[in-house]
Amino acid sequence: MERNEVAATVVECLAAVLEIDRSSISESQRFAEDLDADSIALVEFVFDLEEQFRKSAGDFAVNDDDLAELKTVGSVVDYVHAALSK
Repeated sequence: MERNEVAATVVECLAAVLEIDRSSISESQRFAEDLDADSIALVEFVFDLEEQFRKSAGDFAVNDDDLAELKTVGSVVDYVHAALSK
């Protein structure tokens, strides 16, 4: 899956969870500081991502140990793209 496809899916999931317009989300934005995403929203976001990417890529999961490092939208896009490219 191409990185731009991953980015579009990540943004779509995040917009749905946070109930905001997709066009207001950029890869440089931080979840808590810029998007006001609380921990419950982030858990829902990760769940939605895993569900969405399992449909297209089979066995996909976000490792709990990696979550603390994923602070921006772009970092999630890179993480997912790398995981799907393995």
